[in-house]
Amino acid sequence: MFRGYSQNESHKDVIVLFRQMKGFDVTPNCFTFPVILKSCVKINALKEGEELHCFVIKSGFRANPFVATTLIDMYASGGAIHAAYRVFGEMIERNVIAWTAMINGYITCCDLVTARRLFDLAPERDIVLWNTMISGYIEAKDVIRARELFDKMPNKDVMSWNTVLNGYASNGNVMACERLFEEMTERNVFSWNALMGGYTRNGNFSEVLSAFKRMLFDGTVVPNDATLVNVLSACARLGALDLGKWVHVYAESHGYKGNVYVRNALMDMYAKCGVVETALDVFKSMDNKDLISWNTIIGGLAMHGHGADALNLFSQMKIAGENPDGITFIGILCACTHMGLVEDGFSYFKSMTDDYSIVPQIEHYGCIVDLLGRAGLLAHAVDFIRKMPIEADAVIWAALLGACRVYKNVELAELALEKLIEFEPKNPANYVMLSNIYGDFGRWKDVARLKVAVRDTGFKKLPGCSLIEVNDYLVEFYSLDERHPEKEQIYGTLRTLTKLLRSSGYVPGFTELDERN
Repeated sequence: MFRGYSQNESHKDVIVLFRQMKGFDVTPNCFTFPVILKSCVKINALKEGEELHCFVIKSGFRANPFVATTLIDMYASGGAIHAAYRVFGEMIERNVIAWTAMINGYITCCDLVTARRLFDLAPERDIVLWNTMISGYIEAKDVIRARELFDKMPNKDVMSWNTVLNGYASNGNVMACERLFEEMTERNVFSWNALMGGYTRNGNFSEVLSAFKRMLFDGTVVPNDATLVNVLSACARLGALDLGKWVHVYAESHGYKGNVYVRNALMDMYAKCGVVETALDVFKSMDNKDLISWNTIIGGLAMHGHGADALNLFSQMKIAGENPDGITFIGILCACTHMGLVEDGFSYFKSMTDDYSIVPQIEHYGCIVDLLGRAGLLAHAVDFIRKMPIEADAVIWAALLGACRVYKNVELAELALEKLIEFEPKNPANYVMLSNIYGDFGRWKDVARLKVAVRDTGFKKLPGCSLIEVNDYLVEFYSLDERHPEKEQIYGTLRTLTKLLRSSGYVPGFTELDERN
């Protein structure tokens, strides 16, 4: 019964049942106490754990290594490391499991110095103890000591390699991660996931797709749900729709049709690639939806102009009993922005704190500024910024600057640029935006002055960049790209398209400082 409750996460019932057991005068054994102590850990019931410790001593199980090791875990997880060490010190026989528990306790309490001292004193070190100490250094972001210890490890298993691999990946050292991956004589799915995770964290999304294709070609390891989520996230960022569709088919044919994490990633991929209808189909086909599912589809619909559908789904979300969070409201406010629903946007913004006790963050304030700016209420937007309880960031001032160009408000544009220069003094794009506004009014002296200011930053505006899929590969090219090996075919096609557009009556518009800088 104890184990059944524990396996079903009913940890309070475990403690209640133990009290009933004592009432019936049933004597516990060495297998009873660890289950109850672990339940105390799960619900952070340190007081009940201490009471149970007293009962352990009275029952004569004080010297039992199995019970004592669980007591060490309980005290350490509750932050009572001195009590944990007292239990460890009272043990007559300390096996490697007890040493591992005590060392892990110090690691949990962020005392790596004592953990390492005990590790060096341990009479026996198995592979679990080595991995525990290496993981401790990784969690503390001390990859150098982790690697030093790893190099001394006598019998490394794949978990040991993966631990260091994850350490390099999480600390942004992609080159070291790649080198270690190539050194591995054996790799499992977690090895590949660590490599792809390292690429993802550092924005190397093309490398994620290359690693995935290599993994499939290698054929010795089968991708799991975490692999597919990594790949779908990279597809979403790169707009690699064809590969994303292939992963969709692969996932459904390999038993991941009902996997909520994969389905959420699929929705995100389709939405970011602009195929909103398919994203909605994926959402509707889900039997189990979590908060991320609702947030993904609401945000995807809102970003692509389907504001009414996004707001309708928000109503359905509340009916389904799912409580929104701050990310949900970013999607909702974005929907109101695209639909020009100023009053509704403020109503939802107020609802965050009044109905759900969600404290608005800078992103939510930015959505309101964008909402007001797009609606042409520039003075209201500036007033809102000045009354914000937190300082506006560069994103908010950039949104206002963009709105000033649409509504040709030079005075507020100059204010926005002044603020942006404080945040991003070397970003030439901000000067370009104001210069375009001056150009709209024919203020060419001011345009020339800003050209000088752009030159003085010492930076050039990044050219526009496009990614397209060609024959299962992503091809990247830039605006006015003269270095691309197939530039003649690209520009030839572009000229043909331009002629077709002009023949249909389209006249391209150019601004003075746009992509030329």
